[in-house]
Amino acid sequence: MSGSRAEPQSAATAPAALVGALRRLLRPLVQLLLSHQIQYPHLAKLLKSLYVDVAADEFRLDGKPPTASRLTLLTGIHRKETGRLREALPGKDTVPSTVTLGGQLVARWIGSSEFRGAGGRPLPLPRTSKGAPGPSFEGLVASVSKDIRSRSVLDEWLQLGVAHLDDENRVCLNVDAFVPEKGFDEKAFYFGRNLRDHIAAAAANLNGEDSPMLERAVYYGGLTGASLAEIEALSNELGIEALQAVNERALELKQRDSGKQGATARMTLGIYFFKGSTNGPSDHENQS
Repeated sequence: MSGSRAEPQSAATAPAALVGALRRLLRPLVQLLLSHQIQYPHLAKLLKSLYVDVAADEFRLDGKPPTASRLTLLTGIHRKETGRLREALPGKDTVPSTVTLGGQLVARWIGSSEFRGAGGRPLPLPRTSKGAPGPSFEGLVASVSKDIRSRSVLDEWLQLGVAHLDDENRVCLNVDAFVPEKGFDEKAFYFGRNLRDHIAAAAANLNGEDSPMLERAVYYGGLTGASLAEIEALSNELGIEALQAVNERALELKQRDSGKQGATARMTLGIYFFKGSTNGPSDHENQS
């Protein structure tokens, strides 16, 4: 990114609408942090390091890294400390091994016609190809990686709750997207990645960068529990259909684009549904 963005503002001059939006956005995050005994000093330390990291990477002038003085101007952090923080910046985030391979496997399972049945649902797969013509879980794993034993993947998935075995000892996908039920590290990875891209899309739209990205929601209050359950079921059904359709086409295009020059772009499509009480302590912040 270039350095053409507006210069830093003080808290007194920051847009009131943006400050109010930040309070709404951060409230559930603070609730999560408190539930895991992550206190404010730890978050403040993390934010200070992140301010320096983002300013150094994304607010360059003519492609050059910002000087210590500019970092101080951008972040409000003393130049001596910005230097120390830059040296101590962590490397790339570690991606759980289950996510690296698992995401590819699930995408192929629900996106490739070879592994889907009537209605586009992922087929229950025999564990191996021995004595069972047609697709198998062993074949699914081999289609993504020849170096990983399908038994190792299956054991991990059974433990995480991603898959289960049916009465015929076939492997069945528990959900229509890769969201482990039990693996905290895996769920934390998707928590960070999905919310990062959602916020990035909304921030780009707020800043008026390029053409607006898809970032819409439907809000309703004053519903009974029965009505809420009906809407939730409908949202799940339509949301999964949309994700499956996009996944199928994206898989086809990824295979078509493999090896082509310029095949470096990425995308994320997310679907979420939230339910809560209109009498909550932050309800006044969420009403439109």
